[in-house]
Amino acid sequence: MKKRFALVSVLASAALIACGGGEPAQTSDSAGSAGAMAAPAAAPPPAMGEMTMPSWFQVDNEARTVSMTITAGSTTENNNWNFNGVTKGAMTITVPEGYTVTVELVNNDPIMAHSLGISTETSSFSGAPEPVPAFPGAITSNPASMMESTMPGQRESIQFTVDQAGNYSMVCYIAGHALTGMWVYFNVSADGSVGVQQ
Repeated sequence: MKKRFALVSVLASAALIACGGGEPAQTSDSAGSAGAMAAPAAAPPPAMGEMTMPSWFQVDNEARTVSMTITAGSTTENNNWNFNGVTKGAMTITVPEGYTVTVELVNNDPIMAHSLGISTETSSFSGAPEPVPAFPGAITSNPASMMESTMPGQRESIQFTVDQAGNYSMVCYIAGHALTGMWVYFNVSADGSVGVQQ
């Protein structure tokens, strides 16, 4: 009886090992081939509504500055994983090239840490995007840490100069947040355009 139990245990263990692991963790070497199997959905086009100046967005053309307050979890949209209530690129923030930008991140999410950074990626965010800002200083501290980034009830300000016109995004770098929609478009205009579109 003991031999039969041992044999059944060994066979069951072997079956679990053979079936259980799924695909191996993706490495940077295998990222290209894995992406071909299941391409992520394309990003929505940037918001193209009327350019507005909401109360949380201020411009001083004489001083060449833009200041904005971005609230993470300002609504329950996307499980509080939003910027000013907006997700999945449904808002475009545009600032003029050469301006100094100050962003105050306010975390109103009652339970989750968030971060903010300006990224060169504008679609196909990974589960854990690499926190590399498009401009020096354009990222909050410890952006990928769920324990040391901007915690619930906290604020953090960043300041940076946008020295290259182009299309960027504002993302939360906490693992899974950008992937599930915590990002908006952030454009730098060469023609002086400035404002917010939704």
